[in-house]
Amino acid sequence: MFVTPAYAQAAGGGAAGILQFVPIILIFVIMYFLMIRPQQKKVKEHRAMVEALRRGDQVVTSGGLLGKVTKVTDGSEIEVEIAKDVRVRIVRSTIAQVVSKTEPANT
Repeated sequence: MFVTPAYAQAAGGGAAGILQFVPIILIFVIMYFLMIRPQQKKVKEHRAMVEALRRGDQVVTSGGLLGKVTKVTDGSEIEVEIAKDVRVRIVRSTIAQVVSKTEPANT
């Protein structure tokens, strides 16, 4: 008599099993749109900003140093003048913000 109810509960769980995963899938979709996608957009914008650096741009590094770009190389480094006759080489990705852009020369 005790065996019959146990078999009756185990049968017919096909559609209910799939519905149990719907909330988990919804959580991953929401996390993608709220966290992952905006972060990827921010990284893409930062990469474009760093690639567009030119000589004469005023920049702020992630360490808080203000300076003027004096030399841009093809590699991952740029030269920034932080005071009169004080130039330092920094890694491009440490540029946090471009304060003022220089206009391209008319040639």
